[in-house]
Amino acid sequence: MATTTPIYHPLSTTAMLNRRRQSSPVRLIAPNSYRKQSSFAVSMASSNLHKNVSLFAHHKDEANPGKNEFEEFLQTLPQQKNWDGRMLCQYQGSWFPVRDFSGVFSTQNNFNAHETDIILATMPKAGTTWLKALTFSIVNRHLYNYSLNDSPLLSSSSHDLVPFLELDIYRNHENPDLKSIPSPRILATHVPYHVLPDSIKESGSKIIYICRNPLDQFISHRHFFLKNRLQPEEEPLPLDEAFDMYCNGVHPFGPFWDHMLGFWNASLEKPDTVLFLKYEELKEDIVSSLKKMAEFIGVPFSTEEEKRGGVEEIAELCSMKNLKSLKVNKKGNWNGIIENSSFYRKGEVGDWKNHLSPSMADRVDKLLEEKLSGSGLTFKTYIKT
Repeated sequence: MATTTPIYHPLSTTAMLNRRRQSSPVRLIAPNSYRKQSSFAVSMASSNLHKNVSLFAHHKDEANPGKNEFEEFLQTLPQQKNWDGRMLCQYQGSWFPVRDFSGVFSTQNNFNAHETDIILATMPKAGTTWLKALTFSIVNRHLYNYSLNDSPLLSSSSHDLVPFLELDIYRNHENPDLKSIPSPRILATHVPYHVLPDSIKESGSKIIYICRNPLDQFISHRHFFLKNRLQPEEEPLPLDEAFDMYCNGVHPFGPFWDHMLGFWNASLEKPDTVLFLKYEELKEDIVSSLKKMAEFIGVPFSTEEEKRGGVEEIAELCSMKNLKSLKVNKKGNWNGIIENSSFYRKGEVGDWKNHLSPSMADRVDKLLEEKLSGSGLTFKTYIKT
């Protein structure tokens, strides 16, 4: 039986909304009374919080009774090097970084979702950091006055405020105890829909998925790992070879078409619990997108909030320009290996044109036409524009 290690995540105490499924989905606690009940506001003001490499990483299991069995199981999976030298293993039709696979496997087998959970799902570099900042700000907006620069995002990274299941919480724990995290828990994942724990799919948890033009996502991911050389002794493959692997589905947490389709189909089957967003649509109309997200989560913006510009405040707070300018996102690292600054490059739509040829774009366009045929999922014309 898996061991259980208690984990306390202080930053999650900002998520203090209490879910009520019948009349009003979410009850907001007045910020003044909440601050009287919790010392969070004081601890959050401390700039030392963001210096933690990870709020979970230091809880490392020194003795895991199932370690040998897991290592043996891992050796049975197909493996090959990614374009950047990292080893990938194939599990249930998708490729995962070997160094992170224990977290993927433990999450799938041990995470118990709550009906009040909010799960943010993405492929790497598809808008993850932005989605975390937006969702955290929507859920916790009644605690802070964003117009007065009062937000945890100013002193803590999005990834500390909204941890990954497989890359943070379960990375060094087979079965951590999450009871101390209050509801609603905002958690993130990169795994495809079919690899999600059954408890997430069956609990009624809210899942928000964001996808991005595969061409921009590929370029952003490549730049990200060229800046963060996880295998410095390995020489990354040339761009054309790396792109060939991407189009063949050999990519961390991919293939990209399966990843998108899994959440797309789930959003059609269960629109009340799965919201499917497109990065480009958020860029085009962030205000409408924020209102859609808030409504889906169960904390819609009031008429008063809209009149005073509350939606625009969140959009400005979480803009690429603002987040990129913050000291916390310019210095330090995440998990001891990823530079915080590398999470913010350009965030532009169509930047792929500066790196990929028209023939490469045609290849992805044809792939999508083939893989998404009959699904109803379309991307208009932005891939070729």
